[in-house]
Amino acid sequence: MSDAEQPDPDAPAGGEQATENALLFGEWDVSEIEYDDPSTRDYITVTPIAHTMGRHADKQFQKSELSVVERLINRLMQTDENTGKKQQATRIVKDAFDEIHSREDENPIQTLVTAVENAAPREETVRLKYGGISVPKAVDVAPQRRVDQALKFIADGVQSGSYKTTTDVSTVLAEQLIGAASNDVNTYAINQKEENERVAAAAR
Repeated sequence: MSDAEQPDPDAPAGGEQATENALLFGEWDVSEIEYDDPSTRDYITVTPIAHTMGRHADKQFQKSELSVVERLINRLMQTDENTGKKQQATRIVKDAFDEIHSREDENPIQTLVTAVENAAPREETVRLKYGGISVPKAVDVAPQRRVDQALKFIADGVQSGSYKTTTDVSTVLAEQLIGAASNDVNTYAINQKEENERVAAAAR
């Protein structure tokens, strides 16, 4: 074998290199995503895989290994109309990403990550019982729950914004993600986060 044909010992294996070079939906690069919130960084996983076929379904505390894109897709399915329709939910997210790119001219995965960071509440309330009295108490939110709540708020905003309207679901999702990424308080997810934190501040 000539020197030109010698394999590079520092190069990753074929499978690893294929994964690194893979693009989400065949379009979007996941290798240069920036994180602004260090507390949630370990819980927002970005991979080029949008469907793992339930690989982590039996691992409650390892769900953060799932791509945040797939977790968003799964959240969109958690309604009466869309239960089990993963292909449809995947198409909605793909179309929303295309619309985000055409509007903002940036990687839509970066928009999603920023939206989740901005929509993740830092405080919430629990109810404690003292004798026969129930008292609200403010508590800090764990990082994994912060990401869960942010995805829930985004999905709820998509459902409320598209229910019984002529607006396409992918357009509503794109608007929700763009609004949350820009910290727009008129966006459902940001509004819910602010409301949770306001109630928690009053219960301190």
